[in-house]
Amino acid sequence: MPGPMGPMNPRGFLTEEEKQSVPKVTGKLILRILSYLKPYWFQFTLVFLAILISAGVGLLPSIITGKIVDEALVGRNMKLLVQLLIAAFVTLTASEVIGVLESYINAWISNRIIFDMKNQMYDHLQHMPHSFFTSEKQGDIITRMNSDISGVSSVISGTLSSIVSNIAVVVTTLVALFTMSWQLALVGIVVIPLLILPTRSAGKTRWKLLSESQAKNDEMNQLVNETLSVSGSLLVKLFTREKREMQRFHDVNEEVTKLAMKEQRSGKWFRVLMGMFTQLGPLLIYFAGGWFIISKSDPTLTVGTITASVALINRLYRPIQSLLNIHVDFTRSLALFTRIFDYFDMIPSIRQPEHAKRPLVKRADIRYEHVAFSYTPEKQILTDIDFTVPAGKMYAVVGPSGSGKSTIVNLLPRLYDVDAGSVKIGDTDVREIDLDYLRRSIGVVTQDSYLFNGTIRENLLYAKETATEQELLDACRSANLEEFLENQPDGLDTVVGNRGLKMSGGEKQRLSIARVILKDPRILILDEATSALDSISETAIQSALERLMQGRTSIVIAHRLSTILKADRILVVRNGVIAEQGSHDELLSLNGTYRELYETQFRQVIERESEKNTEN
Repeated sequence: MPGPMGPMNPRGFLTEEEKQSVPKVTGKLILRILSYLKPYWFQFTLVFLAILISAGVGLLPSIITGKIVDEALVGRNMKLLVQLLIAAFVTLTASEVIGVLESYINAWISNRIIFDMKNQMYDHLQHMPHSFFTSEKQGDIITRMNSDISGVSSVISGTLSSIVSNIAVVVTTLVALFTMSWQLALVGIVVIPLLILPTRSAGKTRWKLLSESQAKNDEMNQLVNETLSVSGSLLVKLFTREKREMQRFHDVNEEVTKLAMKEQRSGKWFRVLMGMFTQLGPLLIYFAGGWFIISKSDPTLTVGTITASVALINRLYRPIQSLLNIHVDFTRSLALFTRIFDYFDMIPSIRQPEHAKRPLVKRADIRYEHVAFSYTPEKQILTDIDFTVPAGKMYAVVGPSGSGKSTIVNLLPRLYDVDAGSVKIGDTDVREIDLDYLRRSIGVVTQDSYLFNGTIRENLLYAKETATEQELLDACRSANLEEFLENQPDGLDTVVGNRGLKMSGGEKQRLSIARVILKDPRILILDEATSALDSISETAIQSALERLMQGRTSIVIAHRLSTILKADRILVVRNGVIAEQGSHDELLSLNGTYRELYETQFRQVIERESEKNTEN
């Protein structure tokens, strides 16, 4: 079972990290775990019945062996010998068949539970707010979603079934041993402590080696991930560091190999030692049994009984070793479920309103009324943001980096909720609007254009699944992507690559704009929508965006003066407040923040454009 704290260590003890994070065992936790097993109670009953039957049938070959010695061999009865051998073969076959059946049902149950839990987790994560994904590590989310839930399979088919199976084997074997000869049973049990001590000692040694090996493996994986990724390999080539990186890999790989060899050697000597101790029990039984027979201390004892006892004692040792470590398996299993439940217990802060409304969005004003917001209590991001965007108008939001521009627009589709005040569409607070309806009514083109690793068609259809071929082409034409498509042999079926790496920044942004055009929203948010475009592409796109914004209420965040000048009103954000607002000329006359931005950013753009025009 994959350990919830990392790679599974050898069974027999808990690491210091595991000891410190042992989950508190409560009836509520156990019942919650069992709730996932409840739908499959019938199948579990079959598994447990199979385990019990298998444990009982598993005794028969050993008992039959005793009868073969006492009745068939000593009695020189060939017919009985054949019958007993057939009976032994049948019982062995039956035991194996039952074991296969048990494994099949177990695997089916565990995979169905994993299916249920992954569906539940994915649905739960889909409804988590945007803040969850900005604060949680992506690796942690994937680990909980995949590794931890997949580990449940081992808990069900491994830990749970193993405990029941081992208990059944131990109980039935002890009953059979003491029934045949309580003296020989006691002799065989005496060896058990000798199996426990070396197991724990060797387990700690092997775990230390495995921990060191895992650390080096992590280092090697990190090196591979960094240097063989798209960006990493490019950096290596540009700085001609191939030999240095090869040497680093060689050194780490050598350490990993040495540690692996040490662990393997340690494991072999441990197996030799355990083999010696497991053979000691049968030897002691042979000695004690021989002494009883030779000295005639127990006239009822037979050679067949001794032979059967030896076979049974060999059957006893392994499950006892497993049962001695139940607390370790149990703790790790609980830790696994606890990590999964930690996510399930996170309550989404942005939820569908109880009595959701669907107001008319097309002709509604957007109102920010005394809005305050902070990501953490320690730092206020927005303070008393108050403005109204009239229906059908385009407002530009400008300001220094980090002033809160993107935060303002993110409150509209409820990626975050306000701490105080309200954001309204018409007279309806966005927190009262049906969440799906709200977000379908708003189109957003972000500064970082994200594309799925698929085709252009698939990325466009994400906005409108029912779009026709002509609608897709029209959207691309409006976004000035038509020429790019014509140069691609596969057209709309061109694969864009991971995060759209096969396209340039401008092409990716035009595709994301085409996606929003296809969505045909009532409200537009353009967050640096043309920042990655060259001047030629920007000019073509700007006209498309202007057509798109006609009749729609739009909020545009931009550093491009050409965009800002076309705005019906400009909002200047600084330190989380609306410092200034008005037209371009009005704001320049104030000699404030906007004037400063104009002097440092916009004028440079104008001068560069003038130089280009002069050269041409």
